[in-house]
Amino acid sequence: MKKQPVLESLILTIRNQRVLLDADLAMIYDVPTKRLNEQVKRNFARFPEDFVFQLTSGEKQEVVANCDHLARLKFSKTLPFAFTEHGAIMAASVLNSPEAIKMSVFVVRAFVQMREQLAANTAILKRLAEIDKTLLEQDRSLGVIWRQIQPLLTPPPAQPKRRIGFHNE
Repeated sequence: MKKQPVLESLILTIRNQRVLLDADLAMIYDVPTKRLNEQVKRNFARFPEDFVFQLTSGEKQEVVANCDHLARLKFSKTLPFAFTEHGAIMAASVLNSPEAIKMSVFVVRAFVQMREQLAANTAILKRLAEIDKTLLEQDRSLGVIWRQIQPLLTPPPAQPKRRIGFHNE
């Protein structure tokens, strides 16, 4: 069996959805991409738009340019399909091969792990926003204090020095 890349690195965000492309899903399920796509077309009713969608040529160019492992798609005449988490599970069920069924568990876990990481990142970003707000409030307070102290820090205007001795003026 070929060495497979880390599953999380194969999950892409396209159209604001986390997806696996057909070539990657076929590699994970150890079937040719052509066979995977044939099964999807034969079982079209099982794959609504929120399970699978076909990339546009612009989206294809973008993923090929940004993902080194997808360079093989550059000269492909067909546009790849993108499978959401549910679409990947449904693909395993229509392929019905032992490898596909076994690997579908890993696919689900990868999507779940990615969702948990995004939730953790959201919590971190929320906390950073709170800290930023606090710092801005403190910055404003320090500005007010600085403006009030500034006049106290300036030396008083210099008084002319009194000359010592007798002056003829």
